[in-house]
Amino acid sequence: MELVNALGRRKSAVARVYLNTTGKGNIVINGKALEDYFADESLRYIVMQPLAATETEASFDIKINLTGGGIKGQAEAVRLGISRALCKIDSEAYRSALKKAGFLTRDAREVERKKPGRPGARKRFQFSKR
Repeated sequence: MELVNALGRRKSAVARVYLNTTGKGNIVINGKALEDYFADESLRYIVMQPLAATETEASFDIKINLTGGGIKGQAEAVRLGISRALCKIDSEAYRSALKKAGFLTRDAREVERKKPGRPGARKRFQFSKR
C-alpha cells in the first residue's frame, strides 16, 4: 500500500491529492463522496478525465482536501492534482497520455486586482468632454 500525494492549483483553489495505489476507485473530497461534493455531472467529468485518459478508473482510492475558489476552479485543481499524482506513480506509463490531453499544464490565469480610482481592474469611468 503506497500513498502518493500531489498538489493541484487553479485560480485561487488548492487541491491536495492523496492517491492510494491499492483501492477500488473511491474518491473522497473533504470527507464527502465525489457525487455529493460535485453535484453537477460536468464537474464530475472534469475530475475523472485523468483517470479516463489512463484507463485507471477503478485502480486507486483518492482522498482530496480542497480549499478556496469556486466549484469550477476546484474541479480543475483536482484534475491537475490527480494527473500529477498519477505521474508520480508511473511516469512512463501515464505521462504521455496525460500530457497529450493537456492535464499536466497549470493554468496560471488569475483575477487581476482592482486599481485605485477605477471601477474595476481595467474599466474606466465614463469620459465627459464638457
